[in-house]
Amino acid sequence: MNNLVISILVVAVTLGFVLWVRNSPNKWIRLVLEWFPAILFAYVIPALFTYVSGMDLSAGRIHQFSKEWILPFTVLAVMSALSIKELRIVGLKPILLFVFGSLVISTLPVFLVIIFGLVDHNTTALFIDNEYWKGLTPIVGGWIGGSTSQLVLKELTGTSEPLFLSILVLDNILVNTWTILMFQFIKRSDQINHALKIYNPIPIVEHKKDKTNSKKALSNSITIAMLLLTTLLIAFLKLNFLSAILVLSVVGLVFGNSIKQWNHTLVLKISGICILLIMAILGLKLNFTNLNLPFNFVLLVMIWLIGHFIFLLGASKLMKLNVAWVAIGSMANLGGISTAPAVTSAYKKELMPHAILLAILSMVTGTSWGLLTIFLFKHF
Repeated sequence: MNNLVISILVVAVTLGFVLWVRNSPNKWIRLVLEWFPAILFAYVIPALFTYVSGMDLSAGRIHQFSKEWILPFTVLAVMSALSIKELRIVGLKPILLFVFGSLVISTLPVFLVIIFGLVDHNTTALFIDNEYWKGLTPIVGGWIGGSTSQLVLKELTGTSEPLFLSILVLDNILVNTWTILMFQFIKRSDQINHALKIYNPIPIVEHKKDKTNSKKALSNSITIAMLLLTTLLIAFLKLNFLSAILVLSVVGLVFGNSIKQWNHTLVLKISGICILLIMAILGLKLNFTNLNLPFNFVLLVMIWLIGHFIFLLGASKLMKLNVAWVAIGSMANLGGISTAPAVTSAYKKELMPHAILLAILSMVTGTSWGLLTIFLFKHF
């Protein structure tokens, strides 16, 4: 059995297992997933297989196929999930706060590296000479855009597999801890608003009604056909990786906002499965022997996360905006489409559509913010 067949089997089994685990109602499995999300299983299981078997599956056509076909298709699907019309219900100030939070996430690590370097010149050598800055850009993508942006920025930056896994583990620990803190923060947002003398009630948004079954069939067909045909066309044009990603991003936005039958729910589901598939293929490249991060790196990321929150809180005070938006915006950035509405529901369940829309906005802008971070580091 050749390596390609083995790779496909490992990825297929991993994908099936992760989908089963993710949907399992078992309380013990749910408890594990709170701290070790399903998407991380998708990355680690193939790596465990190669480690135990001693096989080298880090090269081969499956990796080229993932980068040239699956990842572009996923970017197109994710970008088409954003409905600009529905985003208007959120209001201008919360969006401005959210965008400001994204700006802080994308620029603060550059300033922190400069400050750390002034205190200790070895830190400059660590991040610049040893290229540990390449581990910060996938964090930007992961925090703002989610797994799709994280994977795109990993490829654009050239982050090594051991560093990328270490980043995933660190990111998972920090985001889960942050989620718990934001749950507590949003529950007390009324008291915090009172203490900060902010009196700004949040409007309630009704859930959008589902389409009828007959319309869903047509919507699904059009959506899937357009995704496939567009991906094939971009592949035929043979653009470089970055150009293809940018073109697909714009086309995705056009599809999602100009085609009436576009199924936004479907493209989000497709994106989720594709991301798991990409992570499983990446896991074949992983080598566990180099799983570690320097202390200064971890410290910088922690300060980065806390700094993001402080800036958001300050901006909320200046705009006299309900501080519940700080938690919602922070989780829309850092947690994404799953945890943002979950945290929001601890305050007002009626606000969950707001959180979902901000999370989708986060998903479609993450790569752009990451490109800004790359630009700043390269002109350091």
